[in-house]
Amino acid sequence: MKFFTNPFNLALIVIVLVSGVMLLWPTLTRRNRGLASSEAILLINRRNAVVIDVRAADAYAAGHLPQARHVAFAELSAKVQQVAKNKATPVIVVCQSGQQSNRALDTLRQAGYSEVHALEGGLDGWKKAGLPVVASKA
Repeated sequence: MKFFTNPFNLALIVIVLVSGVMLLWPTLTRRNRGLASSEAILLINRRNAVVIDVRAADAYAAGHLPQARHVAFAELSAKVQQVAKNKATPVIVVCQSGQQSNRALDTLRQAGYSEVHALEGGLDGWKKAGLPVVASKA
């Protein structure tokens, strides 16, 4: 019991607890954030993730992720079965800034897709990371 009453040991215990919380903090707060651009690239390359762009048609035509399919957010409920043949296939939802794609996640999850992610920061975050954007030919 003397161990816990020694002020030096108490200080060490507090330091250990605080550092443990600081190490776990990014993991605990990550749950509401989307998929980072680097993680999205790995998911696309290693697991053939389907990329769905839920922005308006003109925004999609101006620039989108390579291999992204366009399904406008307003049409997502009607076309949800056409997103991927296998509902276990990872799906990455992209919008302009990451706001709208978070709402699209619920629609896809309710339709039975088991692994759905929103791209953190949307297309803006993708561009900020210096990653390529493809414009559709009119």
